[in-house]
Amino acid sequence: MLIRLLIYLLTQSTSDDIRKMMRSISYICVLIVVSLCALSLSVISRGGPPVKSDQKADVLTVFFTGSELGALKPCGCSGGQLGGLDKRSAIFNSIPKQKRLIIDTGTLVETDSEQNLLKFSIMTEAFRLLDYDLVNLTRKDLEIARNLGLLGNPAIRFISPYGTCEKTAGVFRKQYLLKEKYINISVLTLDLETAPIQQIKEVFLREPNQQSANILIINRCDDDIISTIAEMKITDCLVCPSDSDEPRILGDPNGSPLVFSVGRFGRYVSRLQIGIVDGKMKYGFSAVPVTENLPQEKSLVELHKAYQQLVAGANLIEKYPRFILPGGLEYAGSQSCKSCHEYEYEQWSQRVHAHAYATLERVGSQFDPECAICHVVGLKYESGFVSEQMSEHLKNVGCENCHGPGSQHNATLGREKTTEPKSTCLDCHEPETSSEYAGNEQLYLEKIIHWREQNPPGNVK
Repeated sequence: MLIRLLIYLLTQSTSDDIRKMMRSISYICVLIVVSLCALSLSVISRGGPPVKSDQKADVLTVFFTGSELGALKPCGCSGGQLGGLDKRSAIFNSIPKQKRLIIDTGTLVETDSEQNLLKFSIMTEAFRLLDYDLVNLTRKDLEIARNLGLLGNPAIRFISPYGTCEKTAGVFRKQYLLKEKYINISVLTLDLETAPIQQIKEVFLREPNQQSANILIINRCDDDIISTIAEMKITDCLVCPSDSDEPRILGDPNGSPLVFSVGRFGRYVSRLQIGIVDGKMKYGFSAVPVTENLPQEKSLVELHKAYQQLVAGANLIEKYPRFILPGGLEYAGSQSCKSCHEYEYEQWSQRVHAHAYATLERVGSQFDPECAICHVVGLKYESGFVSEQMSEHLKNVGCENCHGPGSQHNATLGREKTTEPKSTCLDCHEPETSSEYAGNEQLYLEKIIHWREQNPPGNVK
């Protein structure tokens, strides 16, 4: 898989990119070595009551993730962020391998952009390292996996409602031993737009004197669908599409089937516990937050470093689609403001915004457009930041982020006011990247004050 990824990147690169690609190859070599290492535990329960798990209990734990949407790890710009592929093993390894099943329900990335193709390959490699048992592929996932040549990976079991061969068939079955009895676990994935719901009866079977747990993953969910599936009395757990970051039970936690969603962006791992109580199957659901204090798995840390090098080698910032600024405007850089606004410039230069680019360099994300866009000037526009070599004057969060492009303002010695595009605090300080901003807006504002008065005319808040 990694070799295919390098070949893809090389075909997309110019001769000027090859030297950078060589750095990526060295990281991939490191990754291949660390991937051979074994994956080297604290959970907080939420939602419905879990099946009790103690030394006397015999419980099968099914871990679910899904709707990853390309989130490999939190950006790290603020504390308290949830998520990170490199922290999942601490949760998974809290359960012995013979007593667990790990499933991803699909939607690995949002689009097939160049960066998302890199993420898709890295994510499937992470699933291998994390010892996932099963990965469900949506229609888009399946198309990407096929184009990248990933379906032949024997270390990952893919299923898909759109699969046309044994490698991607829409059904998965496995037996587990609980209380000295074998139980059959069946997982079916359905696209209700193309497959009749009655197909469930053809797949989920109830053998006499045999315990079983039937898990159905569907791409559309409403009250009528849930009711129809419940009336069949053959589905035990129903996994619906996620519309929130946090997993949640939909309906009665004691109902049959148990209906839940698994959350988005990998901020939580869903935990389904299956036990046998008085001869009957019992189910409990909880959400486990992937907190920042969980230990990191070394092989996955190295995998992310390899991803960063691949992003750097692909020159994604230089390729970033850009808008043309109106009226022939151009970005001039914060230094150009100093001659008329010396006090404000000196104050700004001592504040955190003036050193925003360095925070990316410390974590190796300065070549990632998804990160850099909030740490430089004008990345979305022509004449905006391209690279440290080509546009060093546009590093950091500068004057023109908030006040707009300064070329005409400077050329007319201030007679022409700066205009759009102008950014607001919320363009970058959103929950995904700045979890502590909401409710602390005034504290954040005080960190960047660089003007003489608290509210001078024309000041942008």
